[in-house]
Amino acid sequence: MEARCSQLVLGLDPDPTQLWPRAAAGAPTTGAPAARAAAAVTVQCELLIDAAGPACVAVKPQLACFERLGDGGWAALATISGYARAAGLLVLLDGKRGDVPVTASAYAQALLGPTPTPFGELSGLGADAFTANPLLGRDSLAPLLDGAAASGAGVFVLVRTSNAGAADVEDATLEDGERLWERLARIVADLGRSRTGSSGLSDVGAVTGATEPQHLERMRELMPHAPFLLPGVGAQGGRVEDLGPAFAPGRAGGLIATSRAIADAYKGGRGDPARAAADEAERLRELAWTLAPA
Repeated sequence: MEARCSQLVLGLDPDPTQLWPRAAAGAPTTGAPAARAAAAVTVQCELLIDAAGPACVAVKPQLACFERLGDGGWAALATISGYARAAGLLVLLDGKRGDVPVTASAYAQALLGPTPTPFGELSGLGADAFTANPLLGRDSLAPLLDGAAASGAGVFVLVRTSNAGAADVEDATLEDGERLWERLARIVADLGRSRTGSSGLSDVGAVTGATEPQHLERMRELMPHAPFLLPGVGAQGGRVEDLGPAFAPGRAGGLIATSRAIADAYKGGRGDPARAAADEAERLRELAWTLAPA
């Protein structure tokens, strides 16, 4: 990550109703609506990667934004993942997967691969990392962590998310006085203890929303070796300037994820969408780089 000199993750949350003009113009003029939408979304994401990718270390496709387009959306996701890798970016798939162990194993195969069949082995999406939901307990995470370890990938477990409604559940106080997100943080730390490399960071990370930065110091205390994925900068109100505690282990200690702040930067009267996206991504990259020593 540091080799690219960035802690910034480009969120890819394509909305077929909010395309850049060049993406809309690049869609086929005939064919089924789903296929045309998927083609336009592919162009949109490629344009975003071309514009903002040089300031980023990874892309974070939101799986739902592709899945809603049907089989064409899944094909678009595979295409975009390959396009990002060719640009030197990591691919962090955001689907917040979590289920009973047998289903979690299937999720791991879909996100990472491979899936054995009597007809040959099937490839998954080959993610470099993905997000996971821990609320079904440790046994639901085990197949995801095992699949990630076998593929050399990382897992970011939800601890305290960026949405306002997170307070309804994640801030709830348990019988022992601990908040639920603190319990989840302890689980993340425990799961990652044996998966910590020479960098001092584990391959089990935590999703810690940028919209509630007052929790970051406590989170870092509970999870000293976990990389933090910090969504919510920009449209959700999170500010890069407030995220310093996440980077106590160094610059590689956190990844700042933002989508609309970059994709929609041109809407502030900043002209060409690609130029505005590139400028905003570089501004955020430079700001993030000041938060922690190397």
